Amino acid sequence: MKKAKLGFKSTSQKEMAQGLSTLLADSYMLYIKTHNFHWNVEGPMFNTLHLMFMDQYTELWNALDLVAERIRALGEYAPGSYKQFAALTSIKESEKVPKATKMIEELLAGHEIVIQTARKLFPLAEDQHDEV
Repeated sequence: MKKAKLGFKSTSQKEMAQGLSTLLADSYMLYIKTHNFHWNVEGPMFNTLHLMFMDQYTELWNALDLVAERIRALGEYAPGSYKQFAALTSIKESEKVPKATKMIEELLAGHEIVIQTARKLFPLAEDQHDEV
């Protein structure tokens, strides 16, 4: 496949795609964890958390497609297997189904990782005048 000419230096274009691949992996793992917690949450806050987790995994799902399509627009293939995501992500799987309060803590930590991963891309995007 011919690489897209987007005004990036070729090394910067590849670096951006690699960073976005890590962001995609972190976001996908957070999506899986959030969906798992949606299915398995228990306790007095069940209804509230069940609905909140559904809202969150829906938003994550919608964002995943945008990130993957941007990787493709940069001329690279988006990671798409669990093995690829597991190799790229910093988000840890839960050993067992945690209590509801622990679920919230784990999801907060996952969101922090996604934010940190995204923020690492800002300097590269700014350097390349890439506002997409």
